[in-house]
Amino acid sequence: MKKTTKIILGLSVAAVTSLSASQGENLYNKCQGCHGVNGERAALGKSQIISTWDEKKITDALKGYKAGTYGKAMKGIMKGQVANLDDTQIEQIAKYIVSINR
Repeated sequence: MKKTTKIILGLSVAAVTSLSASQGENLYNKCQGCHGVNGERAALGKSQIISTWDEKKITDALKGYKAGTYGKAMKGIMKGQVANLDDTQIEQIAKYIVSINR
């Protein structure tokens, strides 16, 4: 592979990663009211604090809320919050939360 092609490929990957992070940030904005700017709060005093969770745990929880198979006290509220998110958006939110808490 030529050097120019490798550079272009590298820049493309960086751009996609950056775009995904900014989309995750935009999606997370509606979560901040309950979870805090960095996911540091127990939402409505009932949820777990998500800032320490890894990407898989966040993704699994959000997909579980969407399917109605996850959650206790927050299940009803969160099902509505994630109902319109697709898998890619859920993954972007999870990546963003992990990135701000490294």
